[in-house]
Amino acid sequence: LNAWYNEAMREATRGRGKIDDDRLHSHVQAIREHEQMLSDEGTLLLKFWIHLSKAEQKERLNALEDDPRTRWRVTRADWEAYRIYNKSHALWEHLLRETSTGEAPWYVVEGADERYRNLTVGKILLDAMRSIAKVPSATGKAPLKHAVAPTPPSVLDNVKLIRDLDLSKKLPSEDYKRQLEKYQGKLARLSRHKRFAHHSLVLVFEGSDAAGKGGAIRRVTGALDARQYITVPVAEPTEEERAQPYLWRFWRYVPPLGGIVIFDRSWYGRVLVERVERYCTVDEWMRSYNEINQFEEQLTAGNAIVVKFWLQISKAEQLRRFRAREHTAFKRFKITAEDWRNRKKWNQYEVAVCDMVDRTSTEIVPWTLVEAEDKSYARIKILRTIVLRLERALKP
Repeated sequence: LNAWYNEAMREATRGRGKIDDDRLHSHVQAIREHEQMLSDEGTLLLKFWIHLSKAEQKERLNALEDDPRTRWRVTRADWEAYRIYNKSHALWEHLLRETSTGEAPWYVVEGADERYRNLTVGKILLDAMRSIAKVPSATGKAPLKHAVAPTPPSVLDNVKLIRDLDLSKKLPSEDYKRQLEKYQGKLARLSRHKRFAHHSLVLVFEGSDAAGKGGAIRRVTGALDARQYITVPVAEPTEEERAQPYLWRFWRYVPPLGGIVIFDRSWYGRVLVERVERYCTVDEWMRSYNEINQFEEQLTAGNAIVVKFWLQISKAEQLRRFRAREHTAFKRFKITAEDWRNRKKWNQYEVAVCDMVDRTSTEIVPWTLVEAEDKSYARIKILRTIVLRLERALKP
């Protein structure tokens, strides 16, 4: 209960609550080394963060205080924790992101619903015990090198992230034309702004097959100087790329200051297609969440503005678009046997997407989920998001 993380929090904020970055970094390194050692010794590490919103926390504290039988449980320290909720929550987000590894991932569980919370935690524990029971022990034929935690419980937990999107959102044709001109004009001006010379822009487009990534990218590039940007379509890695560290193929395209790179699919293939198709091990893709977060944090530290989009359509709309491609001569090249194979694994990809968003949508580089059933609505949402992010970054 609380374990070594509370000590790290106390040490990091020692001295009038001001965060000591060096002290925090030192604790993060010590925690990761400690947990790696435990894993190497065969310990199965399960770390749970039971999340409550600030409003829910206040409601619970008031309810406990109002009941004479539970009043004793609420202390001055509890109300102090509530007062600094926003600050401590941001610090915990950073701590969780930096210490969630393949060997010791964090499981973030919504704590507002007691039954849901208990069921989710219980299922993780059960899956963990079942998985470890299948691994030969140290006295068996194949000694256990290290324990690997079970994959996150998306079916119970955050799969609703995608399913709850309102895909009925539409934008009338006249509104689309007006807003397209408005936001393309703003994007053109911002990308030529003198302050942009001290930044770069990295746009990441991921989404369901046939969700409209290409069309959205063309509306973005329509506002840009062709000399200022490159578009990188990401496909199956070459033999040269396979011989390098996974992120090497993307490091090469990091833009210079004043430059823009647009990734049509990206490094997230590791935790999407490679995970679902089993092109990499569980340990490799579980470890990748933290590696990706660190990579994106390094980009932002170098003044890159990183904007990530996931475009979502329904399974029925995907089928309609697939059929339309098959029956349109100049679009037929877009539909392949691989698209149909991927479609059969819709539910597996849905789980992988929700895990990806849950574990890599950070306060530094958040995901923008785009309701893409209506292409006009999706394109404007994407342009507007890019413009807002640039305006915020270039504000004096």
